[in-house]
Amino acid sequence: MDKVRIGFIGVGGIAEYHLDSLQKVEHAVITAVYDINAERTQEMAAKYGATAYETSEKLLDSGQVDALFICSPPFARNGIEQEAAKRGIHLLSEKPVTLNLEEAKANARAIREAGIINSSGYCLRYLDNVQQAKKYLEGKEIDMVLGYRIGGMPPAAWWRKMELSGGQLVEQSTHQVDMIRYLAGEFAEVHAFHEQRQIHKEYPESTVYDVGVFSFTMQSGAAGNFSNTSLSQHFGRADVEFFGKDFYLQMDGNGTVMKIIDNEQNITIKSKMDFYLEQNRSFVEAVRTNRQDLVLCSYDEAVATLAVTLAVNESADQRKTVSVPNV
Repeated sequence: MDKVRIGFIGVGGIAEYHLDSLQKVEHAVITAVYDINAERTQEMAAKYGATAYETSEKLLDSGQVDALFICSPPFARNGIEQEAAKRGIHLLSEKPVTLNLEEAKANARAIREAGIINSSGYCLRYLDNVQQAKKYLEGKEIDMVLGYRIGGMPPAAWWRKMELSGGQLVEQSTHQVDMIRYLAGEFAEVHAFHEQRQIHKEYPESTVYDVGVFSFTMQSGAAGNFSNTSLSQHFGRADVEFFGKDFYLQMDGNGTVMKIIDNEQNITIKSKMDFYLEQNRSFVEAVRTNRQDLVLCSYDEAVATLAVTLAVNESADQRKTVSVPNV
């Protein structure tokens, strides 16, 4: 395959990052776009030289798409992954892939049975720093993990509804949860607390929490804690820290800065890589050459990360420790 014809379902802000980066990918050509907002669909079609479609079904049936980017919000997927799989269309599904674990598992089964190339939106895995951190931590005994996602609130109204976004951890802090999984292994148990401290004062209809913490254990025996809030207007942090008896490793929120301290070194390394570009270049090449191994975060991996964040929500709702299901 010389050119990979790419379609988009959902062309909001996150999609535009992908659309822009794909302009730099040699074998990618954007052919089709659809969004529930017809005006936005036409705008993006004109900007990127693609055909605008009136429905997702018409886009999938157009015969003009080899690979699909699903960038619609998690509540608005409506079985798109399974429909793409039925048609043999390869896909990259932005995170979170859904808000229901059983639905996500059903999608994953359909994708595996169809044998299509699949990827998900955990772009930080593609950074050279993250790859170096993974290599450094191999064989090391991690004893404690700390994670953070502290900042302001996204402007989208749907984000403030738990039933539409899943809350900050599911929709936003999921990147840090995925990095913990990728670098330190699988979660075992979680115990969480979620509170509404300020959000209801400005948005009384909101059902999401604006302060959340959870403690966790990992299958390795390590323990950890994660803090996230969307009410911090003057300070932001999204680090993940790994502690062992004889080492310390820190990744900043977008993975571009890594710090390692051990008996032999005290180094800080800054990456200049464009993680969206690296992710999309790898996905396009995987589709072009039929090589799933070029993808660093499959749909199955996204489902496993989703399982952790949904378990945290369950724990916060029930005020008890919850085991993270194996998926």
